[in-house]
Amino acid sequence: MRMLQLRALVFNLRGARLPSSHPTTPFGPFNSFMQRRWRKPLVTAQTRLEGRTRDPKLDKLATHLATLKTVISLLALMSARRRGPYVSLQLMSRWRGLVGLNVAVRAFVRKHPHVFEVFTHPLHRNLCCRIRRRMKELVKEEEGVVKRMELESVKRVKKLLMMSVNGRVHVHALRLIRRELGLPEEFRESILVKYSQDFRLIDLEVVELVERDEDLGVAEIEKWREKEYTEKWLSEFETRFAFPINFPTGFKIEGGFRQKMKNWQRLPYVRPYERKEIVKVRTFGGVERFEKRAVAIIHELLSLTVEKMVEVERLVHFRNDFGMEVNMRELLLKHPGIFYISTKGSSQTVFLREAYSKGCLLEPNPIYAVRRKMLELLLLRRWNTKVLSVIEEDNLVYTVDEGHKREGDWVVSILDGLEGHGFER
Repeated sequence: MRMLQLRALVFNLRGARLPSSHPTTPFGPFNSFMQRRWRKPLVTAQTRLEGRTRDPKLDKLATHLATLKTVISLLALMSARRRGPYVSLQLMSRWRGLVGLNVAVRAFVRKHPHVFEVFTHPLHRNLCCRIRRRMKELVKEEEGVVKRMELESVKRVKKLLMMSVNGRVHVHALRLIRRELGLPEEFRESILVKYSQDFRLIDLEVVELVERDEDLGVAEIEKWREKEYTEKWLSEFETRFAFPINFPTGFKIEGGFRQKMKNWQRLPYVRPYERKEIVKVRTFGGVERFEKRAVAIIHELLSLTVEKMVEVERLVHFRNDFGMEVNMRELLLKHPGIFYISTKGSSQTVFLREAYSKGCLLEPNPIYAVRRKMLELLLLRRWNTKVLSVIEEDNLVYTVDEGHKREGDWVVSILDGLEGHGFER
């Protein structure tokens, strides 16, 4: 009798339908025999980005540079005002969305007193803000350095055009990385139009190279390979197509990774400045060679920048001009020993790992030196604000130190005295 009741119960359970709120059969004594299919976890660019080995030094630098970028945007908006050398904080609060701030503008301005000066207007009695004189001097110094390095900027643009498929690049793409390349603000007139023997504008939106200069067709990676071959006496077979690899601290090397990396280093590819036909993806080893050429182009583009870094979103605008039909972010994440993507700030920034050590550029340049001074001035925040107070009288700037007034050496020189008090340069 009990067996009959049990069979009837099983029959009723098999014939019953589960409600729509239960998409899968719940686990129980009568369905334990059912096999569940195991699905392999998907490996995408987002999962690689979340599971990558972090570099604290470059992440910290990216955070500081994002703050400096916000300050530069505020300075540009303040300088565009024609009514006077100051702007009310009420008006500046409307610029929060334009500069990408996630805090109040008033709090951000007061956080950096060595860059901005907040004061009460003598007539309207409202809070206003103006730029400190030292920051103005650094901005003018950067403009002067960029102007003096005009010929270097011409070479950078020519090298970019030589890397493109047909010697053309969209002006909009150059404008997006204008600051990274060290170009002046009006580079269309001061660079592209002025040097008409080198560049030709097509419909004002595309710049074309007039004539190739083969002397400029040597990539930075090729100089490194020659140095490795001559100084370290490495074999030509090992260094002919190799890239410098520098993994972050804590990077886990899985089984078989070393051999794959060794084979990839020996894989031949079409160099960035070569005019040969791009290898087809469907050929034997075509995908790996095609991706390695894209890695070489990105490596050379980052080498041409002033600070050896650029935002990933702006790097994507060169895909069609350079013939890199690949997933840019996924390609960068596949080579953590060459590139590093930092997610600090409002955007993702890719760094050239070999160019940095402990968060500092190994081979600085004049433009980088001026921007480093801006960054150091910005990082002071509220340090030494009680001892150092700035007074502007008759367009002269002084510092007050223990009640005595003397001509100011400004903030950057103070950094030497703060190193032993918990402040890192």
